[in-house]
Amino acid sequence: MHVLLVLAHPLPESFAHSVARVARETLEANGHTVDLVDLYSESFDPRLTEHERRAYFDVPYDTSEVADLVARLQKAEALIFVFPQWWFNLPAVLKGFFDRVFAPGVAFRHDKAGGRIVPLLTNIRHFCAFTTTGSPWWVVKFYMGDPVRRQLRRGIAIFCNRKVDFRMLALHDMDRAADEKRRRHLERVKAALQMLG
Repeated sequence: MHVLLVLAHPLPESFAHSVARVARETLEANGHTVDLVDLYSESFDPRLTEHERRAYFDVPYDTSEVADLVARLQKAEALIFVFPQWWFNLPAVLKGFFDRVFAPGVAFRHDKAGGRIVPLLTNIRHFCAFTTTGSPWWVVKFYMGDPVRRQLRRGIAIFCNRKVDFRMLALHDMDRAADEKRRRHLERVKAALQMLG
């Protein structure tokens, strides 16, 4: 299986980089091919341009400014995103990746009959997110309502392929996580990746 692994963290010594490294090693050891997109090291610009916004409903939509990333997305059979949650949300660079690359004609098309979105990324069979939060799990789940999980599952993955297998693993209370807790999380990441067909 060909996997697009998208990393969104500015610090190369971060735990997110460790998760991405373990994910890549695990996938490759299991015979998968991995295309790593490190949004920061590739200097991805997350800002939707004026041209992109004005042309959003044009058919065909002009993806020339992100054509390389679109091609990489369209070749993937699985997507894995590795990122921290900041302010109970995606890092801006990752939000911009969805805004600019998961574009009309790529991830979906607008139904001319009125408003519905027709999924186009039927090549994507698995959609995984490995993330961390600074808050305890109960704050994320009960107080905030797990907004990132809802956004990714209901607002992105399902609109790209209604039959996609969605998984998300989060290490909560990251700022106080000892080495052993981090090590166990990396083992959970490995185990989750064993489930990919």
